[in-house]
Amino acid sequence: MTPRLDALGMVVADMARSLAFYRRLGLEIPAEADAEPHVEFELPGGLRLLWDTIATVQSFDPTYSHVTGPGRTSLAFRCADPAEVDATYAALIEAGYDGHLKPWDAFWGQRYAAVLDPDGNGVDLFASLGEQPG
Repeated sequence: MTPRLDALGMVVADMARSLAFYRRLGLEIPAEADAEPHVEFELPGGLRLLWDTIATVQSFDPTYSHVTGPGRTSLAFRCADPAEVDATYAALIEAGYDGHLKPWDAFWGQRYAAVLDPDGNGVDLFASLGEQPG
């Protein structure tokens, strides 16, 4: 068997705070997950997002040291259109999350923005700008 990508995992300092962020992006994660040390969420297509608390990871890797800040990981969420990129970015900033790149029209033909989740992971928001001249 050839290995296949099945899941993307993130280590979080505060499970409830992290899951609240991803709920604002539309993931329907049950509220009772906030108190769990490990959470899995299956995306359409079968890929899973995993969250583990620092304590969970340190339980099997005592040398683990939690690093924060952008540049470690980035998840990209497709929006329906450029207006949804702007609205989602604004809603996250209004909710107190950190913006990294304000919405802009990227040269590769997408409306693009980036925010940081509570652990400093980059979360990109994008939508096609439509047909681009070829």
